[in-house]
Amino acid sequence: MNVNLNALKQYKNVGLSAAVQTASPQQLITMLFDGALTALAQAKGSIERSDIQSRSTQLNKANDIILGLKDFLDLEKGGEIAANLDALYDYMVRTTSQANRDNDADKVQEVMNLLLEVKSGWTQMDVPASSD
Repeated sequence: MNVNLNALKQYKNVGLSAAVQTASPQQLITMLFDGALTALAQAKGSIERSDIQSRSTQLNKANDIILGLKDFLDLEKGGEIAANLDALYDYMVRTTSQANRDNDADKVQEVMNLLLEVKSGWTQMDVPASSD
């Protein structure tokens, strides 16, 4: 049974790797949103189960992903929208860190709600293909 679980994990990793390699920048950012939201949902469950180690792991993962989203911002070309997102991502990282410190599921939910709102706007945008 354990061999099958390891094979399944490897298969998922290969599938994710292939998806990342073939994804457009817009799809990559959507994948980051999904990854952060999944980590936050798992952290919230960990808080409810009083699983401190899992909570910390998942919130740190969410913060890493949010920082990755922040890295995608082009502050020169993005103008006010990029600057606002930059500040919002900073707020999300601070709030997630507070949630971890205080074991606060409400703060986790607040960040999830913010991410869902930003993701919704992102997925509705018509982003032209890069000409790099």
